[in-house]
Amino acid sequence: MSAHTIKILEDCVRDVLHDTPAVIRMRPIPTGKFNDSYYVDADDRQFVLRVAPAPDAVFLFYEKDMMQQEPELHALILEHTDAPVAPIVAFDDSRERIDSDFIVMERLPGAPISDAGFYDRDAVLRGVGESLAQVHAITRDRYGYLGAHAPMEPQASWNDAFQDMWRRLVEDIVSVAHYDRYEATQMIELLDRNMGCFDRDVPASLLHMDVWAQNILVDNGRLSGLVDWDRAVWGDPEIEFAVLDYCGISEPAFWEGYGTRRDESDAAGIRRVFYLLYEIQKYIVIRQGRGGDTAGAAGYKDQAMQIIRSCFG
Repeated sequence: MSAHTIKILEDCVRDVLHDTPAVIRMRPIPTGKFNDSYYVDADDRQFVLRVAPAPDAVFLFYEKDMMQQEPELHALILEHTDAPVAPIVAFDDSRERIDSDFIVMERLPGAPISDAGFYDRDAVLRGVGESLAQVHAITRDRYGYLGAHAPMEPQASWNDAFQDMWRRLVEDIVSVAHYDRYEATQMIELLDRNMGCFDRDVPASLLHMDVWAQNILVDNGRLSGLVDWDRAVWGDPEIEFAVLDYCGISEPAFWEGYGTRRDESDAAGIRRVFYLLYEIQKYIVIRQGRGGDTAGAAGYKDQAMQIIRSCFG
């Protein structure tokens, strides 16, 4: 990070804080994957600055401007739950100071479990379960990505929302040339043929959708933060569980904390496959579109196709 860049970001922080700190020190947060993130020491206070990617980056359909939904989500979670979420100090989407959105929030104590050394894993996962159960109890009357970034039309049912999300994701993969038109049609028809397994009423629950080792903070061995809510969606908690499966979080201690038994029916098993595929396929776009990693993107496509062959023949 150049001295010029540091000065620009320091000025951004000074501009949005109500009182101007005498001294600001910044250092990059190495775990950030999508946004550029920084620890900020402003006199005797500690913050986190997150800067969204440039507007011309390659995005999944729900990623463009998704930081815009975070202020509302953090406020909701802080009001209705005990989940350890950071208060947001300022959000700027004017792009007058820099050409990207940025957000300043209070720094939560601790470090990601990927970097934390010793901690009581069961206690932490129970805490994650308890927190997500409270967050999932926050509901709305529409489904899908409902934030200020507005990547899709809100839907009256989860079935309609997930079909729309699936189709948009498939088109994103077409756009980076890893599905041709025939493959895209096959993927859409595969979900259409199995929509009977989704035919049930579910609440439009608030879902994090990115709970993994780097987004779980621990301090003194205990859960101290759940971070990076910008990918949140409103819908079926089972799709959250599929992400937790993929990221190795849905261990027995998590379910103890969550307090509700998982649906193990045959229909739930089919839904779980599609929710897992939704999670895996996003990495095709991320690897190819943002990293130029053709081999990595092809690997995720192969993984998705192997799951489909194994489950659907």
